Amino acid sequence: MNKVYIHPSAEVAPQAEIGEGTKIWNQAQVREGSKIGRNCIISKDVYIDTGVVIGDGVKIQNGVSIYKGVTLEDEVFVGPHSTFTNDFRPRAFTKDWEVVPTLLRRGCSVGANATVMCGITLGEYCMIAAGAVITVDTLPYGLYIGNPARLKGFVSRSGFEMTSVQAEADYLVFKCERTHEKLRVKFEPVD
Repeated sequence: MNKVYIHPSAEVAPQAEIGEGTKIWNQAQVREGSKIGRNCIISKDVYIDTGVVIGDGVKIQNGVSIYKGVTLEDEVFVGPHSTFTNDFRPRAFTKDWEVVPTLLRRGCSVGANATVMCGITLGEYCMIAAGAVITVDTLPYGLYIGNPARLKGFVSRSGFEMTSVQAEADYLVFKCERTHEKLRVKFEPVD
């Protein structure tokens, strides 16, 4: 584990793969068989379960548990005390339960104290508001708020809310006034 910082109070299994430039802070635990990419920040009191895969440039804030079956792609942000699940029907006595996978796509952000139910895919660069409860897959660049979370609008890659500037028969164009980024949302009929 070259050029990796591990705080003396952190517990990192020798069988975990940690990418160069990653920092693992106070009382974090990283289990065997997990893979953490380059230049990540694993903050205080974070738990990374066995078999978890985390991409490059990921930031996981204090008090988050990433359980088996949860995968984070590159540049994902996870706010403090966010919650992930990996079982639809948890019982203390069930012995034959199966992990239900969850995927956080590149660049998405999960706000503080948000809950992401298992079996969900969070779209690229989507933003989940603090305290939101995600029960369905999210759209790329979507802004989701509430319990259960609902689509409020769209955000730029930089995270600023976008406004609709053009409406056509089968698509909308959104623009970020601050960064001038544009996003086209296309609508197609479903059979």
